[in-house]
Amino acid sequence: MRAVQVKEFGGPEVLVPVELPDPVPGPGEVVIDVAYADTIFVETQVRSGWGREWFQVTPPYVPGGGVSGVVGAVGAGVPGEWLGRRVTSYVTGSYAERAVAAVSALTVVPDGLDLRGAAALVHDGVTANGLLDLTAVGPGDRVLILGASGGMGTLLVQLAHEREARVVAVARGDAKLALVRDLGADDVVDATRDDWVSAARKALGGAVEGADVVLDGVGGGLGAAALPLTVDGGRFSAHGAPSGGFSPLDTEEATRRGIELFGIADVQFGPTDLRRFTSDAYAEAAAGRLRPVIGQVFPLERAAQAHAAIEGRGLVGKVVLEV
Repeated sequence: MRAVQVKEFGGPEVLVPVELPDPVPGPGEVVIDVAYADTIFVETQVRSGWGREWFQVTPPYVPGGGVSGVVGAVGAGVPGEWLGRRVTSYVTGSYAERAVAAVSALTVVPDGLDLRGAAALVHDGVTANGLLDLTAVGPGDRVLILGASGGMGTLLVQLAHEREARVVAVARGDAKLALVRDLGADDVVDATRDDWVSAARKALGGAVEGADVVLDGVGGGLGAAALPLTVDGGRFSAHGAPSGGFSPLDTEEATRRGIELFGIADVQFGPTDLRRFTSDAYAEAAAGRLRPVIGQVFPLERAAQAHAAIEGRGLVGKVVLEV
């Protein structure tokens, strides 16, 4: 089968098309004929050699962890009715024509949602739904979203709006700001402005107001600068690190002000929550209430160009690979 491997740690050029043996399903497993592979920013960081204390992979390896497609083969103990069904799943190594998954890990893609849109929700739909549950976003909450124009950020804007929160979205440049406003943001702030923190505070209600919830999908100094924008007793989730590291938050300040902090470990959900959050995201998308934003689709063999586009930050929403 066709696949793409990381031959060594480095830049996008280390992603190389290869031919690998077709996978064979074991007991309780299926083989998915992959239609689309999801991509997330952390895959570019792992490919570069970042985060080896968390991501223990050794080249050569097939990157990626989420696919949409059709069940093409089943292993022992798997009912034949799974054959031909449209599904998504987490897998190990998704940049390939075929991938093995446990039948218990499959989610059926509902009518009304295409496989490309489903792939864009494999990771980000789960995390976005989980974050809003984790931070208990509800009607009237003022929610500040950093990195609002990315794959997950665009979902957070829509889902927080659906929960009747007041959404202030932080993104870079006019095109991205226009997108997140169209998706339901009540106000937008350009992160390229030197005074973006002041602009965000004004959007949140002024000097005596702030954000009940901050959803930081960026990390680094941008995330750290948002902590003072959080109200006393608020909630702050530092779950993203595309800036190169998670936000260096002043935990003493947070404790003193009663701010509840959440990190990447808090969005590692168990099987029950994964199924619930995935199904909820697919149902919302199939009903037309949630729009996965896909900035560009690359063929599998151009995974290197896809990574370069992701790292270039010029695109909005998701990048997916078409197999």
